[in-house]
Order: sequence, then C-alpha cells, then structure tokens
Amino acid sequence: MASIFETSAGLAIGYTSGGAVTQLTSKATGVTVNAPSGAITTDDASLAGNAEVTFTVTNSSVTASDVVLVSVQSGASTGLYLAFVSATAAGSFDVTLSNLGSTAGEAVVINFAVMKAAAS
Repeated sequence: MASIFETSAGLAIGYTSGGAVTQLTSKATGVTVNAPSGAITTDDASLAGNAEVTFTVTNSSVTASDVVLVSVQSGASTGLYLAFVSATAAGSFDVTLSNLGSTAGEAVVINFAVMKAAAS
C-alpha cells in the first residue's frame, strides 16, 4: 500500500521500508544500508569526552539534494550523545556523533530517514 506521502519523485517522510546495520571495527567505520530509513548500531568503542567521530553511510536511496534526518534511539546514556548529518552526496551521507560528557564506550543506535527533495 502506497503511503499518502509518496510522490512522483520518490518516497518522502511517511511509511517506508527500513534497514538495519551494525558497525564492525570502530565508531569511525563506514557502513552500508540501502533503504530510505532504518537504524545504525555503532561499535561500542570508547569515545572521549567532548570529542566527535564521523562515519560514512553508503546508501543507494540518497541523492545529493536529499535531506537526511538522524536521531539517537537508544544505547546511550541519557543526553550523552548528539548525532547529526554533516554531509550528503549521491549515494552516501556522513553522520557525526558527538560525546557531550565524559569518555564512554557504548553501542549507540541511530535512526535515520531520507527525505526526497528536488534540486532548485
């Protein structure tokens, strides 16, 4: 059943098929998940306090003009991590994870959703 948000340009925010992936070596390790939404589980390696790490998400659903949203779902101490998209390109986006507290080693689950957008 098509979402009420489906447009001729592709799927937008609404009901989409999802995917899930887990990082393997470190919080800087890139991942591949080819779905318009889903969850990324980071490696549980330590991240120093007041530090950031960026990793690339390879995703065939993403174009350079899309808007990718991310949020911390679980696994993190309350208020310890902030996740944001720091770059978007055709076929990928970069997620930056900031540790706002002291050194922590946790697997953080990050939700993502791709909003299809038309280039102006």
